[in-house]
Amino acid sequence: MSGLARDAAAFQTALHRQDYSSWHAQPPPASHPAQEQAESSSKKKKRPKANIVYSQPADTGTGSNVNTQLVYAVNHLKSNGNPMRLQDLAIITNTPLDTDRILLEKFRSHDRVIHDPKTDLYSYRHDYNVRNKAALLTEIQRQTRKGGGLSIRTLKESWKEAPTAVEELEKEGEVYVTRTLKDGQMRMVFWNEIKPDEDSGGMLVEKEFLDLWHSLEVPNDVDLRKQLASEGLQVTAGESVTPNQKGGAKKKGKKTAPRQRQVRITNTHLKGQIDLSRDYVAPSTK
Repeated sequence: MSGLARDAAAFQTALHRQDYSSWHAQPPPASHPAQEQAESSSKKKKRPKANIVYSQPADTGTGSNVNTQLVYAVNHLKSNGNPMRLQDLAIITNTPLDTDRILLEKFRSHDRVIHDPKTDLYSYRHDYNVRNKAALLTEIQRQTRKGGGLSIRTLKESWKEAPTAVEELEKEGEVYVTRTLKDGQMRMVFWNEIKPDEDSGGMLVEKEFLDLWHSLEVPNDVDLRKQLASEGLQVTAGESVTPNQKGGAKKKGKKTAPRQRQVRITNTHLKGQIDLSRDYVAPSTK
């Protein structure tokens, strides 16, 4: 065997003996495409959220101010709708209502807080004390006799089922309800004094007469004058505007002296005894 052949054989032997177990001798393991995408996205810099309003303070609870804690306690008592113990109200609102003497005095003296000494329970004083449909109708009748109606929002604050009861009373013909033009929500409720029956009157007008009424059109000014003239009538003349009432600017000119008002003497029986044209001022006494 020639020297060139021996060198080639020795190189092949050394190549097969080479150790590929080290980290730099082995190729990197193949990674999954989804894993590569996740790693690349995690390396990207996270952007801050755009919907954070830094000008608004965060809600940190009831705070330490006595008046703020009072508002929290009264509002929760209003939204609850049922009488509550003082300890339960203090725990739910996270306020020292049962330990702070000043806060308790302000709470008890609040014009919307009712305290029952027999049960030691606290409740909210609503504008109207209604809890059923009969009491609601009585309150609506009382307010209508005074010349006004009831707000649906105020009734709902006093009794959550008030809007449903008002709708039932409306179907029964007991009340009138006004609604908004935009979405038809109920606004005010009034008592219907004239029931739609034959005994008390108030029956609904037939559709034929309603159509005739709505089909009438008011004529314009020109046609109205012609119709009045054909009947021998005339338009009532409007109030004439005097020159002094016109909204023009006053003319600038030479100022004149103020006109002296002539004094009218009524005490004629004192004539000759006292000069009535003079102003008599009583002397000041010190």
